[in-house]
Amino acid sequence: MKPAKAAPSRAKTREPQYQRCVELADERVAELGLMTNQIWRDDPRRLGFVLARYKFAAKMLRGMDSVLEVGCGDAFGTRVVRQEVGRVTAVDFDPVFVADVNRRMDPAWPFECRVHDLLDGPVPGPFDGAYAIDVIEHVRAADADRFVRNIGASLRPGGVCLIGTPSLESQAHASEQSRAGHVNCMSEPQLRELMKRHFANVFIFSMNDEVVHTGRFDMANYLAALCCVPR
Repeated sequence: MKPAKAAPSRAKTREPQYQRCVELADERVAELGLMTNQIWRDDPRRLGFVLARYKFAAKMLRGMDSVLEVGCGDAFGTRVVRQEVGRVTAVDFDPVFVADVNRRMDPAWPFECRVHDLLDGPVPGPFDGAYAIDVIEHVRAADADRFVRNIGASLRPGGVCLIGTPSLESQAHASEQSRAGHVNCMSEPQLRELMKRHFANVFIFSMNDEVVHTGRFDMANYLAALCCVPR
């Protein structure tokens, strides 16, 4: 089922540069995804944090020809990365979210989205880069090495991977809903050790709200590991 179009409007904006807003609404009104809709309903400011994480991924992977998104959820932020790279393949292990993504796919911003569980094996590529935003904390610690290894195996020999996750220290302030799914939050030393087992170079950034920085890891709400050259 295609997204419903808005009723045509002949309204004229007072400033002509904004008329495109009306014209686009006549053509197509974008929908929030399943997950983004819940965020916008329950905790609107969190959407800013999520999009900031996608922007960081986009800038780190900018100019790459092919990029893999692991655990895309409703893929609402995927377009931010798609803006900076040649093509994106997005995968998620939950068919409900993949169906939602494909139903809402905008032909002006196309990308491939399909069901795949990284614990079952790599995604056929190879890809120049890969990223997983808010995913690894949902992977049991016993499965984390297999998860990261399969991401690395999806990449070219000189590939780049970005893993973003809430820090272990942040969980004291997390919502009940978040904590329910977070089975593997890590501190900076734990995340670095995990990623070093699978990549030759690992650079970890701190993040608080929308701001990415190199401050104290134990005061960060979020950690982002930028990793190069799969082992």
